[in-house]
Amino acid sequence: MEAYIYDAIRTPRGRGKSDGSLHDIQPVQLLSTVLKALKERNALDTSLVDDVIMGCVSPIGEQGGDIARAAVLEAGYAETVAGVQVNRFCSSGLEAINMAAAYVMSGQADLIIAGGVESMSRVPMGSDGGALMMNPEMIAHHKLVPQGISADLIATKYNYSRTEVDTYAAESVRRAVEAQKNAYYKSMVAVKDEIGLTVLDRDEGIRPDTTVESLSKLKPAFEMIGSMGLDALALMKYNHLVSINHVHHAGNSSQISDGAGAVMVGNKAMGEKLGLKPRARIKAFGVVGSEPTIMLTGPIPATQKVLRRAGMNINDIDIFEVNEAFAAIPMLFMDKLGVDHAKVNISGGAIALGHPLGATGAILSTTILDEMERSGKGTGLVTLCIGGGMGIATIFERV
Repeated sequence: MEAYIYDAIRTPRGRGKSDGSLHDIQPVQLLSTVLKALKERNALDTSLVDDVIMGCVSPIGEQGGDIARAAVLEAGYAETVAGVQVNRFCSSGLEAINMAAAYVMSGQADLIIAGGVESMSRVPMGSDGGALMMNPEMIAHHKLVPQGISADLIATKYNYSRTEVDTYAAESVRRAVEAQKNAYYKSMVAVKDEIGLTVLDRDEGIRPDTTVESLSKLKPAFEMIGSMGLDALALMKYNHLVSINHVHHAGNSSQISDGAGAVMVGNKAMGEKLGLKPRARIKAFGVVGSEPTIMLTGPIPATQKVLRRAGMNINDIDIFEVNEAFAAIPMLFMDKLGVDHAKVNISGGAIALGHPLGATGAILSTTILDEMERSGKGTGLVTLCIGGGMGIATIFERV
């Protein structure tokens, strides 16, 4: 049985700080915004929805207690609709979509809404703790370092210079400016307050004056913590390197953001019952574990795995969304898999637009659907690196 995407919606990404436009919007409101939009624009009988699966990376406080079920109630869905929160770190939103597809493909569900949410301005990153960040014995044994050190380790190992990563970042911003100017993000809906006034209707983090020259003036973000023993910890495993060249900073790394996204996944019979035309089908998906010190190389083996599963090769994919956690990640992806930059992150990426952790996989899925429809392309692949050393990839086919 095939899993079709009948619609996909996201909020704008707000700056994930106290002065960001979405800071006063609670996470459950962000998530209910996209659920309400799916219901309204598809005249959806929500009693037909089997489940709502939502990714969230810091599920505590306002984001705790199964935010998916809370958002179902807040959005006015039928009481019969269940909800569950899942966490696979940065890939949580895409993981939720893949889980929905698996349920539909196996015949265990007819219609599921999946996606993710993260309000990083209200629930700070890492506030939920965990052994990967807090267990000294585990950190020492596995040589676990912060992701910024891992990104700089990748740049060092694969000889990416400061100028090269800054050039990539400036191009990401240029593309995002162009996409926003030309309204490429068709699946975006505005966030409104309790009385219906628009709070945010466009991605807030784009810095249109970004250039390679302006980025060159920023100080490396991870050099200081590296000098406090974390570089030495990583180099115990990568002892063929003399030192780590710190090239990543706030301007060529993903922005902290608030946002939500949701995708409606169902089988063919349910689409016909609802009178909906599918936007795409989910062809294949997969996850991998990868070496946890360098941590962020997972998109490469994840993509290779999902291509094998689909019986495809890299040239069969028309466009890619590779999450820009740090500039070196998509750069390595393109170099190792032989992918032209013209096919990757066509509308800009997280460096320019932001990375609301649990929501990002869902937002990238809406982006690739929008771009496939805009350009007439037939196949797209979304992939993200994941904390702890993992990768995820999903192939979409336009219908």
